[in-house]
Amino acid sequence: MTTWMLLLLAVYVMVVAFEYWMKFLNLRYLKIHGHEIPAPFEGHIDSDLLKKTSDYTVEHSRFGYIESIFDNVILVIFLFGGLLSFYNSWIDSFNLSFMVTGIIFFLLLSLISTLLDVPFDLYSTFKIENKYGFNTTTAKIWITDFFKSLLISTILLFIVGGIGFWLIQASPSYWWIWLWAFFFVFSLFIMYISPYVIEPLFNKFTPIAEQYKGLEEKIRTMFEKVGIRVSRVFQMDASKRSKHSNAYFTGIGKVKRIILYDTLLEKMNESEILAVLAHEAGHWKKKHILKRIIVSEMVGLIGIYLSFHIMQSDWLGTVFNIGQASFFTKLVLLGFIGSVVSFPFTPISSYFSRKHEKQADQMAVNLTGSPEGLISSLIKLSKDNLSNLFPHPFYAKFYYSHPPIVERLKSLQEMIPINGS
Repeated sequence: MTTWMLLLLAVYVMVVAFEYWMKFLNLRYLKIHGHEIPAPFEGHIDSDLLKKTSDYTVEHSRFGYIESIFDNVILVIFLFGGLLSFYNSWIDSFNLSFMVTGIIFFLLLSLISTLLDVPFDLYSTFKIENKYGFNTTTAKIWITDFFKSLLISTILLFIVGGIGFWLIQASPSYWWIWLWAFFFVFSLFIMYISPYVIEPLFNKFTPIAEQYKGLEEKIRTMFEKVGIRVSRVFQMDASKRSKHSNAYFTGIGKVKRIILYDTLLEKMNESEILAVLAHEAGHWKKKHILKRIIVSEMVGLIGIYLSFHIMQSDWLGTVFNIGQASFFTKLVLLGFIGSVVSFPFTPISSYFSRKHEKQADQMAVNLTGSPEGLISSLIKLSKDNLSNLFPHPFYAKFYYSHPPIVERLKSLQEMIPINGS
């Protein structure tokens, strides 16, 4: 190994060790406090359910350790053990065109990664989720979903890879800006067509049942307050795969489609559903989605510009001791280095995400006139999803995109409706 290679490996091991230490802290904190019923949950949860919640968190975390160790070992062997160098030479030996070589290079990697993940997904779905009463999917549905996902990802890879590699070949000096623009337009395109083309391949979307027509009108009225026109309100047959519940809206601009899980309709009353949707409307009103897109695109532009300059030299091939490293091999290595470099920024991203969630909560209170609906819905969601009620404070600040549920409920209890915000 080269000196740079050893240094990168050491840094990566330190990052992974830090992640495992954080998970250990989180589980130990749960072990110490997991028997206590938090004040916002008094009267809503008993000791048996609290124990089930802790057991679910512990089992998922321990299984996550195993999966993570497996993934990291495979990654280290591939990048630092010579497999990437062999793969690079093997693909090059076919002497195919630049575009075809790139598609095959990443298609095979994607397929291998997907297949390696299968045992873990099966165990998580049919063992852990089944044990705690969440799983409702069948082997037939799982297999069908697997091959549908594989087909869709393959088609998208052909489209994105084909156009992306063509742009790189067609404009050697300025491909970075063309590629960034293409990915930006393509991501917006996928956001627009996914609800109409991709999502219906997995779930059935039907107009909201007649018994909920009154709810539908209240949803439309509430969304009009923030300048959103609701085109349709659908219910989705999420219950055929899982008992977890959710709601969201899709669409670009001021016209949205509202999607309600059938599990959500079954478990929550009208005011709670309106509160959940009001929170999502709050994100739109506060332009959180737009801000995230702008930030991610600016970071992406900087990243692709730096990548362009790094890939002009043979530095990456030299660092990883790969003779004649192909363009595609350099992309893999850059992706790895990028994941290590971006890791320290995780708590910054988490902080702003939690800040946005608190603002969306306040908007939900403003729109519904009271925090009670959102408080009640969050308590139900936490109970039904067996959410960890006791994350370690440091772990939560580093990783959590939402405020810890107990902290969030206490904050909501202090909120009052604010007009005109």
